[in-house]
Amino acid sequence: MSKHVKDIQVARKNIFVTGRPGCGKSTLIEKAVAQIKNRATGFFTREIRKRGRRTGFSITTLDGKQGVLAHETIQDRPRVGKYGVNLQDIDQVAVPSMMPFAPDQVVVIDEVGKMECFSPLFRETLIRVLDSAHPVIGSIAQKGDKFIEEIKARDDVLLVRVTEKNRDAPELLSRLLSVSQ
Repeated sequence: MSKHVKDIQVARKNIFVTGRPGCGKSTLIEKAVAQIKNRATGFFTREIRKRGRRTGFSITTLDGKQGVLAHETIQDRPRVGKYGVNLQDIDQVAVPSMMPFAPDQVVVIDEVGKMECFSPLFRETLIRVLDSAHPVIGSIAQKGDKFIEEIKARDDVLLVRVTEKNRDAPELLSRLLSVSQ
């Protein structure tokens, strides 16, 4: 295998989508996961809403475990805006789901953002998974601290910008699915 071909394969092993909130990043990843089926492990984050108002964010793993990522009723530090971040659920729910248990599994991480990155265990596990032979499909904050910017700049990460105009383009889904083959 030529060095050039190897470089292309490495560059495509981990794919992160990025874009403005609400542009369709998670929905795009969900479509990819639906086609990968049982070959994926990882988690999604979702808004927690009460009476039509966002009150926090949840963690849901692909095998059905649930936790709270952040909530306005959590008074502890760290905080992002009005939300207290729940490091315990990041470490006990999200992080274990990032560890593949089969050789051909794809790791789904929705998302790599400020809240998740408050956990040293999350950051350490993310690096370990990105360095592994397992492909990663995820979403990552459009803007972030040094750690997030370093993840986006890795040679083995392909960063794909999602917008409301391109989110339904078949090429985006095909690109995400390419890592699972």
